[in-house]
Amino acid sequence: MARRNTEIADGFTELYNREIGSSHPSSVSHRISASEGIVKKLDLYGKLNGHEGCVNALEFNSAGDILVSGSDDRQIMLWNWLNGIKTLSYPSGHCENVFQTKFIPFTDDRTIITSGADGQVCFVHSVLQVRLGQILENGKVETKRLGRHHGRVYKLAVLPGDPNVFYSCGEDGFVQHFDIRSNSATMVLYSSPFTQGCRRHHSSSRIRLNSIAIDPRNPFYLAVGGSDEYARVYDTRRGQLAPVCRHILPDAPVNIFCPRHLRETNSVHITGLAYSKAGELLVSYNDELIYLFEKNMGYGSSPVSISAEKLQEMEEPQVYTGHRNAQTVKGVNFFGPNDEYVTSGSDCGHIFIWKKKGGKLVRAMLGDRRVVNQLESHPCIPFLASCGIEKSVKLWTPMSNNVLPLPENIEKVMESNRVGREDQSRVTLTPDVIMHVLRLQRRQTSAFTERRYVSTEIDSDEGNEAQFIGSLVVANDDESSERECTVS
Repeated sequence: MARRNTEIADGFTELYNREIGSSHPSSVSHRISASEGIVKKLDLYGKLNGHEGCVNALEFNSAGDILVSGSDDRQIMLWNWLNGIKTLSYPSGHCENVFQTKFIPFTDDRTIITSGADGQVCFVHSVLQVRLGQILENGKVETKRLGRHHGRVYKLAVLPGDPNVFYSCGEDGFVQHFDIRSNSATMVLYSSPFTQGCRRHHSSSRIRLNSIAIDPRNPFYLAVGGSDEYARVYDTRRGQLAPVCRHILPDAPVNIFCPRHLRETNSVHITGLAYSKAGELLVSYNDELIYLFEKNMGYGSSPVSISAEKLQEMEEPQVYTGHRNAQTVKGVNFFGPNDEYVTSGSDCGHIFIWKKKGGKLVRAMLGDRRVVNQLESHPCIPFLASCGIEKSVKLWTPMSNNVLPLPENIEKVMESNRVGREDQSRVTLTPDVIMHVLRLQRRQTSAFTERRYVSTEIDSDEGNEAQFIGSLVVANDDESSERECTVS
């Protein structure tokens, strides 16, 4: 009660200072929006129903009045979220799941880029002008493919303040640069394991990239993360502006980030990255935790060249615990006018919100019956949009009359998540097991394509082996269509 009275008194103080002119109105708004009391009042505002598959991608336009979503149903939908109205829906042009949707700035919200499981990067230009959540009549949508990766493309990054340039990263290890004016894609960066030295491009030596983010304080710096433990930061001015080829040499990063205890473990990979307005880098690991790095916490251009003495002297990143990130490629994000909070979805179906400074869990909300994948913060107000395995988009706003406590069972949920992480960390997949999984998948695919029947004995043997290996592998790239919805 005393804490709540203090928060109320602080709010009145802010309003008084604004009235007498000692603080700017926007400063008052920012401080109130960033208050812990506001975050603890976040509750379900409504749902946006319309997709026929898992919703994988969300983004607000710069004004915050329009929300765009992408789904396994390969549809792109634009929403007037305040009224819960779908203002536009169109086929993305992708052949498989849509993983990312983004507005291009300074285009009156008429230009949207998308990426998906088919490796395509698509450009969408609507002849309609989308303003104030309304669309003019008799409009149409034109889509075209700008480029392609060999493998899935989970994330795109738009150059801040530029209506023409954006980047994509793919499972092929490449970062591609796009300029809408030229309708062309050029490879600018290629990531490979540090232990491989300067080996040329080969499928076994690439880093399968899952996430990409641009430093808002230095737009030339671009961070990527993927199938190993290192978040790499590249200077795009040093990139190779040559067409993608099979004999490209890997690029050298300008900085590398990784928690000390995860170095050279080869047991984790990165699913999500986000930069704060201050240039801090947030990194989310598969079946591990979330870490916040300041710029002085990097290893430089190579993690293998740093001395043991210097390694021990380096400051450890802030860590955020309680969630679990194993079944899907989850994002991670900031919340608050000055990024005062960190947000993530979880396999337990909860939305976790921590204080950025100190890592204290301040809010946990049940956001999905199965898994919450993505969270998107509103650009102006304390408002969140979330999506996951369910087919709806959920909206969260501080509408509760009371400051809401953490759920009564949150300690049990967090403990279950911790035990799951530890159990999974004990499983080691050897190259022989991985190759056996791939051989089984090729056999199954061939049998399906050629519509042949195999003998009962072979089915039984391979089925038992596949069941055993499947119990070890939580998220295989080549699973059935039902599982594909989960691994988004």
